[in-house]
Amino acid sequence: MRRTTALFSVLLGLLLLSGQVAAETKLGYLNVSRVTEESPQYRAARKALQRDLDRREKELRAKAGKLKKLEEKLNKGGAKMGALELKKLERDILTRQRKLKNAREEAREELALRQNEERNKLMRKVAEVVKAIGKEKKFDLILTDGVAYSSKQVDISDQVLSRLKKGFKKR
Repeated sequence: MRRTTALFSVLLGLLLLSGQVAAETKLGYLNVSRVTEESPQYRAARKALQRDLDRREKELRAKAGKLKKLEEKLNKGGAKMGALELKKLERDILTRQRKLKNAREEAREELALRQNEERNKLMRKVAEVVKAIGKEKKFDLILTDGVAYSSKQVDISDQVLSRLKKGFKKR
């Protein structure tokens, strides 16, 4: 019985102590999705990627147009061509089809790679800003994803966005 009472006292003391620690703990929450999507860095990177995508798409459409003209030439005049000329045109069409397919895949892969690079660069910047705010405001813990609820009191997303905007204007 004495052991149970002593154990109960120790557990109660630990619970009370942990309650005091929790009361002194300063928590923060960061809405990463909101911060990344609303940051000027994200918007600038998205515009740059879109410009590059538009340029590449224009080039690919031009190549596809040339290929289509050659295919039409084959369909319309293929019966009138000599065997050697016909074979040469067919080979040219197949080569251009392969090159176009490869160019599309390369463009898609490069876009994905650049998106990841830009996302990683932004996430590093966000982490720097969060760490700075955490130290300045003396936060003990700042949470991100997986939070079911957070009040405005602990949400530091606006502070992070503000610093990202200031840092972006300085560039």
